[in-house]
Amino acid sequence: MTSTNAAPAPAMDIGQILAVLPHRYPFLLVDRIVSIEAGKKAVGLKNVSVNEAFFQGHFPGYPVMPGVLILEAMAQTGGCLVFASNPEYKGTKLMFLTGIDKARFRRPVVPGDQLVMTIQVVAARPSFVKVSGEARVDGALCAEAELLCTLVDLPKGTAF
Repeated sequence: MTSTNAAPAPAMDIGQILAVLPHRYPFLLVDRIVSIEAGKKAVGLKNVSVNEAFFQGHFPGYPVMPGVLILEAMAQTGGCLVFASNPEYKGTKLMFLTGIDKARFRRPVVPGDQLVMTIQVVAARPSFVKVSGEARVDGALCAEAELLCTLVDLPKGTAF
């Protein structure tokens, strides 16, 4: 029996994300990629739990997700877009965040929120990518920024 209310399959599930990103607990900040337009756009999700390690100190009694981690979650969503759009990079390249422009934070992200990150490619070259992104909770804008990244060769003997 099939349900007509079943959610569509994600563009990338957690196994596929782990196959392209080197990040692991406690620094993996994207749970699912719900859609990808190769070379253009991706939408990713981060389910924010009170169990996140950073909430122990940011802030006791009033847990708020640090803005830099929201930007990192956006960058990781961009990494999934780049690697899904360029399968030849898998296992041969790493993507490093090299710059952040026009970052703005509009509202706090707290435990129980689902962060929806939309990332669009602004410019891309073989060793460089610039993306524009926003993060929303329940449709409300939480953060936005332009992220600059470089692609470098994965050092020999390195695997994730």
